[in-house]
Amino acid sequence: MLPPIDLDAYLRRIDYRATVAPDLPTLRGLVAAHAATIPFENLTPWLGLPVDLELSAIERKVLHDGRGGYCFEQNLLLQAALRAIGFEVSALIARVLWRQTDDTMTAQTHMLLRVDLDGDTRLVDVGFGSQTLTGALRLQADIEQPTPLEPFRLVRMDSDWCMQSRVHGVWRPLYRFDLHTPHPIDLVVANHYVSTYPGSRFTTHLVAARIEGDRRLTLLDREFTVRRLGNEPEHHSLRDGGEVRRVLEERFGLRLPEHADLGRRLDELPG
Repeated sequence: MLPPIDLDAYLRRIDYRATVAPDLPTLRGLVAAHAATIPFENLTPWLGLPVDLELSAIERKVLHDGRGGYCFEQNLLLQAALRAIGFEVSALIARVLWRQTDDTMTAQTHMLLRVDLDGDTRLVDVGFGSQTLTGALRLQADIEQPTPLEPFRLVRMDSDWCMQSRVHGVWRPLYRFDLHTPHPIDLVVANHYVSTYPGSRFTTHLVAARIEGDRRLTLLDREFTVRRLGNEPEHHSLRDGGEVRRVLEERFGLRLPEHADLGRRLDELPG
């Protein structure tokens, strides 16, 4: 059992002011508000620090210190909030296929959530960075499902499900997963791998993402990109560490951590 979350602090953090209940409008509203206010970011592993998945540590970091996090932190926080409201919710673990071919066999390094509601199963995921899901998908194959941003769909891949989004008119796979609920230790091991492995994207690159209205904001090292539906991406090459800091604070809404090496690491980011 997860420890209880400070639900009022969570709702304040995502600026959610409507009444909450274990129903579909609340689920959709929470997912949209969460994705718009809590940025995806990997500053902790990028700085060589451990990523603590205890709920108290995630609450301190995200709810009180003005930070974001990546999939395990984001979805564990949302899972605890949904359970506190009365939703029946469980974790799922996935193999990332983004920018890979469909048949690539990757490790299980991504977390998403399953919500069983009124006899229906929904999938939510506030932790996939540049393609974070902003809606609650019905667990049904081969139908295009609208969200506040791109349409998504689920397709079957052998015994697995594959999450896809339509980007510039092309269906692109995000990850594949089954409906087996992982043991908590499976999430701990996956989190340790992606946050410490020398070849992990999260230890070698600075990454951030957030939803801003009808657009997606992303940062990869010193490249800041704004993507609007139906428009070509706007790419901005940031000049130096000071400009990266300003974008993280002003566009991603982050309160940067106090760390002796942060300034130097920002200055040394590749262009």
